Amino acid sequence: MAKPVTSALRTLFAVTLLAISLTAYGQEDEESPKEELTRWQMFKYDGANIFGGMAYAYSRPFHWDGDDWLTFGGVMVGTGLVFLADDETSKFFARQRDDIPQVIRDYGWYYGSPQNNYMLTGAVYLTGLVTKNEKWRRTGVLLISSASTAGLLQQVSKLLVGRARPRTGKSKDTFDPFPEDADYHSFPSGHAILSFTNAYALAKLVNNPWAKAGIYTVGLIPPVSRLWEGAHWLSDVVLSLAISVATVEAIDHYLDSKYASPYPGKRNKISWNFNVGPGRIGIVGVF
Repeated sequence: MAKPVTSALRTLFAVTLLAISLTAYGQEDEESPKEELTRWQMFKYDGANIFGGMAYAYSRPFHWDGDDWLTFGGVMVGTGLVFLADDETSKFFARQRDDIPQVIRDYGWYYGSPQNNYMLTGAVYLTGLVTKNEKWRRTGVLLISSASTAGLLQQVSKLLVGRARPRTGKSKDTFDPFPEDADYHSFPSGHAILSFTNAYALAKLVNNPWAKAGIYTVGLIPPVSRLWEGAHWLSDVVLSLAISVATVEAIDHYLDSKYASPYPGKRNKISWNFNVGPGRIGIVGVF
């Protein structure tokens, strides 16, 4: 079903993200000191950190303090408000579908799929392993661990929740836990989680706000494409983005104690806020 132009576009976007990362490292970082470890030793160490990061992320709710629970409550309230508008927003996005270039719609599907996600994350990690560059290795570990953590969580959630997709014609509050039909795997959005997890992690490589915005924009195309196709409700996507941000931040914090060198964007964190008011609803990111 994939056309050559689609495959080329998919590759182009992946290479673009990698090029941005290379440029950031080349311009802002000094060369990392040479390590005496062999690549096999590095590989084993990084593999342990991938699983360690996953375990750390899953354990975070047991260590949350008052501010963390307040943030969690805010996300839940915001998602609930978006849920109330799911019918209207779903119809709005469906009306836009035929006006969107097919190549963009195809990109949204392919980039958010697991196999292509791990092609990108694997390429980042292997770059660091082959060149023995700790920062690239660390970024690869962050990408792989975050995608695996959030991906597993969304797979389990889909089965437990069993929410009907908009394209089924069912209402937004139709649920069938443990469904066999993939049309009841709407909540949350796997494409949104995988694509934005990558984008959020890669954006940490740069300090320039315009570069960050560009990476976020590329990462948001798959989530929005799922709205055009009637595969997910807006509330599915909103909560998926929140999961991506929380997962990357948790694992990033864990890796701080495992690797010596942070990356240039480490000083800047993005703050996500829900913006709800008369005639408007949205998410604002401040970085």
